[in-house]
Amino acid sequence: MKYSKIILLWGLCIFLLSGCEDLIEPANQLMKNENMDNDPNYATGFLLNAYRGLPGYYATGHGNYSSDDAVTNDLGSDFVRAATGSWTSTTNPFSQWNNTYGSILHINLFLEHVDNVKFVTDKEADDLIRMRSKGEAYGLRAYHMYFLLRTHAGYTPDGKLMGVPIITASQNINTDFNQPRAIFDECIQQIYSDLDKAEEYLPWEYNDLTRDEDIPEKFRSVTTKYTMYNRAMGKNSREYFNALIASAVRSKVSLLAASEAFQSPADQTKWELAANNAARVIDYGGGISKLAASNRGHLFYDNTDNTAEGTNPPEMIWREYIVTDNSDLERDNFPPSLFGSGRMNPTQNLVDAFPMANGYPITDQINSGYNSSDPYSGRDPRLAYYIIYNGSRAGVNNTQIFTGSQSGTDDGINVRETSTRTGYYMKKLLRMDVNRNPAAIQHQPRYTPRIRYTEIFLNYAEAANEAWGPTGTNGNTYSAYDVIKAIRTRAGVGTNNGDPYLESCKSDKNKMRDLIRNERRLELCFEGFRFWDMRRWKLNLNETARGMNVNQSTYTPIDVEIRSFQDYMYYGPIPYSETLKFNNLEQNKGW
Repeated sequence: MKYSKIILLWGLCIFLLSGCEDLIEPANQLMKNENMDNDPNYATGFLLNAYRGLPGYYATGHGNYSSDDAVTNDLGSDFVRAATGSWTSTTNPFSQWNNTYGSILHINLFLEHVDNVKFVTDKEADDLIRMRSKGEAYGLRAYHMYFLLRTHAGYTPDGKLMGVPIITASQNINTDFNQPRAIFDECIQQIYSDLDKAEEYLPWEYNDLTRDEDIPEKFRSVTTKYTMYNRAMGKNSREYFNALIASAVRSKVSLLAASEAFQSPADQTKWELAANNAARVIDYGGGISKLAASNRGHLFYDNTDNTAEGTNPPEMIWREYIVTDNSDLERDNFPPSLFGSGRMNPTQNLVDAFPMANGYPITDQINSGYNSSDPYSGRDPRLAYYIIYNGSRAGVNNTQIFTGSQSGTDDGINVRETSTRTGYYMKKLLRMDVNRNPAAIQHQPRYTPRIRYTEIFLNYAEAANEAWGPTGTNGNTYSAYDVIKAIRTRAGVGTNNGDPYLESCKSDKNKMRDLIRNERRLELCFEGFRFWDMRRWKLNLNETARGMNVNQSTYTPIDVEIRSFQDYMYYGPIPYSETLKFNNLEQNKGW
């Protein structure tokens, strides 16, 4: 059963639950046990609500506007207020507390009743669907807990690194809601436990089989008929959580746990675990050649037309379903001349992070060949793929975009409310074959990623470098150096000269760390990672967001937005309203 079949039912449920602000306040009018047990659609709705409760991959910014990668021309945005000094435990646009605990509540109730639900009349198919549903539920609970930790974990005033309350049972009016936060490592172990159970119940991927003997061993005690297996674990389930996704989530979780902000002093075993968890996913996908063969895999829509029957393009581990006619991102982010609102404005800070095509940073005045009077020439090809700068062409008519304040166009800096503030517009996530002209609007198919392979490769590179150095493998068939070389080769960086800058990092762990972090910044820009990466690395959050005003041949650097983060903001707050209601819920230091 696909999401769309019960979306109307759960739209009503979400509306009724939207006013719930307590940590885990029960909504008894919607959660009647007899409905769970007697109606499989009703029961499955609780699980689907947990899918819908996952944070969006990039649709709402999720911190891009609060990082050094971008600002927004929507000056009323909560992310702008947070970045410029108005982030409090009462006004927190990054909070995942209510939404995520609401999803966990639904999952817990589902898990307690799933054994009583009769999904279909055939016993073998019924048992298989139950297995899959349990695996999905455990996996989703783990993923939701990851988002809670990333957002709300932190140090209390007495110096303890704390996570969040661990809630693994349903709630009712007799429940004691005044639960303390668990230690951070206890939360990590709870996530790992849920992921173990998810992998126990789920196949690595959902595919139709053609022979009985191809049924995975763990399902043969339930059925020996491939036709029966396909009913629950076949291609019709491809958009659901599977064991590969569980393994990818494990990689994300272990990288978070190994990062500077969440371990003190550094624990080498955590970096090794993070590297090996990422390697497990990479090996399943085909090893280092998997990435090298994924040419321009960052352009998600390249393979939209090759996603029949829920299949994934090579770059994708997990994605949302395809929307056949859509231009929402283009509406929000195209320049005004292309009938967009120009919301995402890349910074000069990010532009300067792109190296030259020969691989050298632009700050290397001797080797890079960078020319400040012609700053976009000879650069890393990703710059032109990802960012619209002065003189770039974009849109269905290949329109040239001029961003200078004196350009005489609406695309110029601060000309309109929808104009750029930095002299740049985002290009990366947008389809150039979308037409937003009201006289001839043309939508295109698109899907939203959830997890993609490039992220996992970058997870491995970061962790492997910390654990074993740039070229160490610890028995794997590739090193951090190998991964970064593959990423840069795919991008077209250093391909004509052997990438001497990368070679200079090969024997220097600290230099390789900086390069890995920069490659992660470039590859994942505008996808909602940078703000969280800066916090877990404890980088400077207060670097002024800069831009470039280009008028004819004059390039004038400009300061665009001054950031105001305090040191304690490396860790997000527990919602103030929750600490008022529950005195056992200790706040993070500084909030």
